[in-house]
Amino acid sequence: MTDETRPLYGVGLAVTTAVLWGVLPLFLKICLQAMDASTITSFRFLVAAIFVFGVLLFRRKLPHKAQLHSKTLGWVIFACVMLVLNYVTNVIGLEYLNPESVQVIMQLAPFLLMLGGVIILKESFTRKQQLGALCLVIGMSLFFHQRWQSLSVSTTESPIGMFIIMFAATAWAIYALVQKPLLKTFSAQQLTLFMYAGGFVILIPLTDFGSIWQLNALQFGALAFCCVNTIIAYGAFTEAMHVWSAGKVSAVIATAPIFTYISMILAEVWMPDVFVLTPLDEVAYIGAVMVIAGSIYTSLSKRSVNK
Repeated sequence: MTDETRPLYGVGLAVTTAVLWGVLPLFLKICLQAMDASTITSFRFLVAAIFVFGVLLFRRKLPHKAQLHSKTLGWVIFACVMLVLNYVTNVIGLEYLNPESVQVIMQLAPFLLMLGGVIILKESFTRKQQLGALCLVIGMSLFFHQRWQSLSVSTTESPIGMFIIMFAATAWAIYALVQKPLLKTFSAQQLTLFMYAGGFVILIPLTDFGSIWQLNALQFGALAFCCVNTIIAYGAFTEAMHVWSAGKVSAVIATAPIFTYISMILAEVWMPDVFVLTPLDEVAYIGAVMVIAGSIYTSLSKRSVNK
């Protein structure tokens, strides 16, 4: 089916991704108390690869040799490297920034994906969709206007983190664009298997496997959640890219910071020594409404059919 015949399915997948990605930085922050970025990422890839392999084996849908010709394999490896860079640098950025700041800068990613979908994948947006995207951009700026100001003068966060997350966002957008044509050769689950397994192999030399025994109950639970999050969120994202356009998917997942803020409210009460929430003013709340409205409007507006 095309993306135009499965809009509700695409919305559901993209929203699932947005929620899980929105809360993920909080759990990664807890993991960083006892593990380095490469080790956290390695465990996430390993668990996800085992799970997806089991599912494909049970369904008898493992990749076959005919799918792995030289050109396809080269793009798979390239996409895998980009995903690894995104995962690792995103966690490293949390060592310099708090979860809210990370989500501010990571909004570069869905907009790069949206732009790449139009320029590289030749996806067309109607005027209604362009209006929705503009509303989303303005809303995001309003929602985070306080965070941008605090980042420039903060004594608790380092500007180095901003550049690290910008790199992470760019790597993610490249990965997302590369995987789109690969989904013509592989199923969503087959492709995620290659990404997870390949990512784990790449990170083996940088992984401290013994550190898992040093985790306390909270940190182990946070790592377990991060692993499950990887399976569900990236599975949903990959499937969404398969059944929906890159621009529409990017519009929905751009709402992830909203869920970060909501989860930060709870986290600050639960662990005030680790998480400190920056209060929002009226302008930021208006921005939040615009982000959600713009995302929905862009996502559900139908594209015009090329004659």
